[in-house]
Amino acid sequence: MKKQKQHTTGDKPRISLKSIQQLFFRTQLVLIISLALMLGIAGTLINLQFEKEKRDQNLQNIAEAIARSPMLVRDDSFDDMADIVLSEYLDTLKETLDAIDVISVVNTDNIRIYHSNHALVGTEYTGNLPEFARQSGGYYTVDETGPSGSQRRAYAAIYNENGDYAGFVMAIMLTKNIQLETIQMFFIFLLITIVAILIELIIATELSVKVKKSLLGYEPDVFTAMYKMRDNILETLKEGILAVDEYGFIQFANEAAVHMLCTDPQASLAGQHIDSLADPILSNTLKNGNREFNVSLSKADILLDRVPIQEEAHSVGAIAILHNRAEYTKLMEDLSGTRYLVDSMRANNHDFTNKLHVILGLIQMQMYDDATAYIQNISMVQRENISRVMNAVSEPSVAALLIGKIARASELNVTFILRESSYYSPADMNLPSEMLITVIGNLLDNAFDAMNEDSDYQTRKELMFGIYSRPGAVLITVDDTGSGIKKEDLNFIFENGYSTKGEGRGTGLYQVRSMVKNFGGSITVESQEDVGTSFSITFTKETKMEG
Repeated sequence: MKKQKQHTTGDKPRISLKSIQQLFFRTQLVLIISLALMLGIAGTLINLQFEKEKRDQNLQNIAEAIARSPMLVRDDSFDDMADIVLSEYLDTLKETLDAIDVISVVNTDNIRIYHSNHALVGTEYTGNLPEFARQSGGYYTVDETGPSGSQRRAYAAIYNENGDYAGFVMAIMLTKNIQLETIQMFFIFLLITIVAILIELIIATELSVKVKKSLLGYEPDVFTAMYKMRDNILETLKEGILAVDEYGFIQFANEAAVHMLCTDPQASLAGQHIDSLADPILSNTLKNGNREFNVSLSKADILLDRVPIQEEAHSVGAIAILHNRAEYTKLMEDLSGTRYLVDSMRANNHDFTNKLHVILGLIQMQMYDDATAYIQNISMVQRENISRVMNAVSEPSVAALLIGKIARASELNVTFILRESSYYSPADMNLPSEMLITVIGNLLDNAFDAMNEDSDYQTRKELMFGIYSRPGAVLITVDDTGSGIKKEDLNFIFENGYSTKGEGRGTGLYQVRSMVKNFGGSITVESQEDVGTSFSITFTKETKMEG
């Protein structure tokens, strides 16, 4: 009696394990049979359509191949109505083609010069004439009725060696044979579907038994513990997490998301509609189902990732991940600076390896005084270069880029000149370092390319770089003594994909202009052939930060 009371009392009715097993089995049964039938029907229909297209293509290929046969394109191919060679050739071809029931060749006088039924050879063709003018390619497939009954027929036009129309070829499959193949295919799919249902029923039975056994030790408090664990994990994240259902109502928002989106840190977002927030955080994602990353909000300190939750191509919700732009930008700048420091070290290592070889040679020739003077000279030059760059540019990643490019210029026999009075400080205008690195790096690489297009090693190659900043303004200049840009190319150099250096180029200057434009800057270029090119980039305090 106590055991029965436990099943009938309490705040909520308790479903017995036997009832759960039966419910699970019935649900699985309905799903399995429905799915198997749908897949079977869909597979049959798809296969029928595929076979129809395959059959039509096969008919067209055979008709076209016969129409192009050398025996048919000869100028005198239709002079001899009893051409034994043609008849034997087509009879042999017909025997090798199991799927083709009839092959017929008709000349311009509508006389059958060949037919699989030899009794019809030499008789007049009275069926529908092909309309090649309405079709492309000189061949097509239609349903027709002929001496053999209803059929699927492919026409192909015959043209002689002079290109004149000389008749047509018909490759035919009888409808009754097509229907027989369709019925056989249907029974095969039906048999597969029945076997699949039986196998799935066995699996469903075994699965329901396992579910019953697993539920014996699965108490509701386990589910509670799982949800608490999930909440604790999500609350420890620095990124804001926001989840909404398909109707746009917020189902979950961690503490970080509340701090980022609400002025009141004690506010609760759960249950509110997503449109109640100032920014359209997930509304568009629910509509179009597209994933988006690093989207800027009206709040300049937040970057947003939007990921839809989809079931059967239908959005049932979405998740927003909010990043602190300051931390994100700092991480990117640190990574960019490290990468260019590595590039700088690599370039300097290559340069110093060459210089060590020179020192070794001088020592081996016992020219010790020359070796000493050479070492002192390169040490002084290297210290001066690094010191000049570090004093002029206080942004580490940009300074590392310039040091690396100076070493690269030395390898290319190019004199790199850092203009006098060059100075840049992020305190004057805090532009993203990754943007500056991309812009400056592309312009310097283009200058190197321009000065190494020819093999004239007597001409002095100079690259002059300047960067200047004051509160609210930044100016960047790059001047080279390269081959210059032709006047007719100046109007197109910033277009995506436009290049005079071959395919796969033409994206660097387009990227430079796009970045400069996104940050509200302006870029100008002046060039003269065989003299050089000058680029100038300007940012002012009115710059709109769209990072």
